[in-house]
Amino acid sequence: MSLVSEEFPQVVPYRAEEITIPADVTPERVPTHIVDYSEAEQTDEQLSSEISKANVICIVYAVNNKKSIEKVSLAIVLEVLVPVILVGNKSDLVEHSSMETILPVMNQYTEIETCVECSAKNLKNISELFYYAQKAVLHPTGPLYCPEEKQMKPACIKALTRIFKVSDLDNDGILNDNELNFFQRTCFNAPLVSQALEDVKNVVRKNVIDGVCDNGLTLKGFLFLHTLFIQRGRHETTWTVLRRFGYDDDLELHQDYLFPLTLKVPPDCTTELNHNAYLFLQSVFDKHDKDRDCALSPEELKDLFDVFPYMPWGPDVNNTVCTNDEGWITYQGYLSQWTLTTYLDVQRCLEYLGYLGYSIISEQESQAVAITVTRDKKIDLQKKQTQRSVFRCNVFGDSGSGKSGFLQAFLGRNLTRQNTVSEEHMSYYAISTAYVYGQEKYLLLHEVFPDFDVLSDTDLACDIVCLVYDASNPHSFEYCARVFKQYFMDTKTPCMMIAAKSDLQEAKQLYALTPLEFCRKHKMPPPQAFTCNTADAPCKDIYTKLTTMAMHPPLTLWWHKDI
Repeated sequence: MSLVSEEFPQVVPYRAEEITIPADVTPERVPTHIVDYSEAEQTDEQLSSEISKANVICIVYAVNNKKSIEKVSLAIVLEVLVPVILVGNKSDLVEHSSMETILPVMNQYTEIETCVECSAKNLKNISELFYYAQKAVLHPTGPLYCPEEKQMKPACIKALTRIFKVSDLDNDGILNDNELNFFQRTCFNAPLVSQALEDVKNVVRKNVIDGVCDNGLTLKGFLFLHTLFIQRGRHETTWTVLRRFGYDDDLELHQDYLFPLTLKVPPDCTTELNHNAYLFLQSVFDKHDKDRDCALSPEELKDLFDVFPYMPWGPDVNNTVCTNDEGWITYQGYLSQWTLTTYLDVQRCLEYLGYLGYSIISEQESQAVAITVTRDKKIDLQKKQTQRSVFRCNVFGDSGSGKSGFLQAFLGRNLTRQNTVSEEHMSYYAISTAYVYGQEKYLLLHEVFPDFDVLSDTDLACDIVCLVYDASNPHSFEYCARVFKQYFMDTKTPCMMIAAKSDLQEAKQLYALTPLEFCRKHKMPPPQAFTCNTADAPCKDIYTKLTTMAMHPPLTLWWHKDI
């Protein structure tokens, strides 16, 4: 529906002989329930009740009755934040217009969308009246524009700025012809011909300094165009754009847009990003990695998340994924963090993809198509094969056993580098890639808090268990043995024992069995010596072994025989 409403800064009324619905406009068919009120027949309580349920209010007065005009008052509707249409009826009885009298009232109240003079007797402008009432509901002015200040409201500017940045596919600060055409097709299902594009840019050039740069539309020019649409009564253009990009009537991203209801994750299944989602995230990374160093500086990361209402990644993320020597998240670390979010909290991942405009850029119904729900883990065990790409390893160990060092070593950090990490920014997760038989897989390490009596289902649900003890502490192994015997001895979850701090003098463990004897008794691989106190990055072979065991649980006995 195309709108031909009021000109700003003042609300423009329409006389009976002036109103026409444009030829290119097809009014939308919207079920309408009309409630009539008469002061002589109904009480104020009844009126208040109906007003509280209204989407739009039409206040009718008689243009031939001065007292009727004077009684036009918004006192009873001031607390209701819905648009108001003033209706001057009986225009067939007068030669003059009531607009001069009614205009001060219109300018006094921002709730008033417009005023229409009509005649119920000869039906003049009656259909137009309801057209504008419908327009006031479907494409309201209030959330978009402030007539007193003659500019768009901050919430509208914020929403359109995000839309501009999502549409700026190469992040150069302008919308070139290809990006403008993609934007046009996305919102209006039709591209703009070359001449139309030039006409748009010429309008911006004539009215806005720096509105066009390098023959592309800048953010300043983009915002000017929408201000112009609104001022000329073409609210539907801006609303079409806003709603296509997920905004509701309050200019907030709609919950159905951020959290599609089509995704269901059965028990014992996990969630992963599919190939197309990784390609999209790669393109987002590339467009913000301006210096092409395959890492995101704090400024580049802030720019990437500028389309979010908040910063989604805190300082702990830098200790969860791989970073470069400057502590900046690398390309691999960036994809790893997205993989972690998808695995742990798929709804949060959908929300984040919504902010980035995944469904818009990928031309999909929703961002739910970016997610793969894996099959039940029990089926994988039965078939002795899996198509999953992400495997979870829960890391158990007593306090001081070296669990945190084990996680950080997976990210390539030796003990010296780990000592520079602030305690408050430490993470209980670490995720990176490992190659198993030539296939790239993600291994997710989760450090479980060493409180033996309160292990949750999440602490116990994993693809492989890693039991870490301090080889130099004679009391450290007992904790690992107790955890294994109480929680994992009778399960099919593969387990591996890690003898951490192997660079220190090995101590005899004060337990009935030595760690090696314990592993042999329970058909586990022998303890794996590990240290992160190295000159270079710690060796990652142990993580490849863990990933292999997670992928192929029946190989546990194979490890026991050959390692």
